[in-house]
Amino acid sequence: MENTHITDNQETEQPVTEEQVQSTTADTVEETQQEEVSQLEKLQQELNELKDNNLRLIAEMQNAQRRSQDEVKKARDYAISNFAREIVTVKDYLEMALKDQSGNFDMLKMGVDLTLQQLVKVFETQQIKEINPQVKEKLDANLHQAMSVVEEHEQESNTIVSVMQKGYMLNGRVLRAAMVTVAK
Repeated sequence: MENTHITDNQETEQPVTEEQVQSTTADTVEETQQEEVSQLEKLQQELNELKDNNLRLIAEMQNAQRRSQDEVKKARDYAISNFAREIVTVKDYLEMALKDQSGNFDMLKMGVDLTLQQLVKVFETQQIKEINPQVKEKLDANLHQAMSVVEEHEQESNTIVSVMQKGYMLNGRVLRAAMVTVAK
């Protein structure tokens, strides 16, 4: 007897039709297109989020810059207010001294002295320090301005003979150099 029986290992091959190939290809193309569209939509969403974040950061930076400029302007405008408040008191004292009609020179002198003490306190508060060089001190071009040079045999050359006007510093920076006479 002939063995017409087909075993499991044997498969019957059926020819694939062109329609089946086109259908499978169309399905694959459609799936690929859907995946690409999905990826494109996802990328578009990420791009929109990044644009939004970028705009927010730009706005935040502009706001911070504007606030910073406002604070700098306020600091500049009001930095001198404490000094001005204190110096106004000194002006008031000087005006009172000028209005005094008593003719009492000693009282006037005492009032001017008290005014000077008030001014010294203002300077201390504002960290304004005197530059008051001593005679025979070496000339320091950073702190002293030589107004004249005189022949002085008892002193070394380039040393201070006399102080014509004190100088002043504010926080370590020279406001006005001391005006001095220097030995030749």
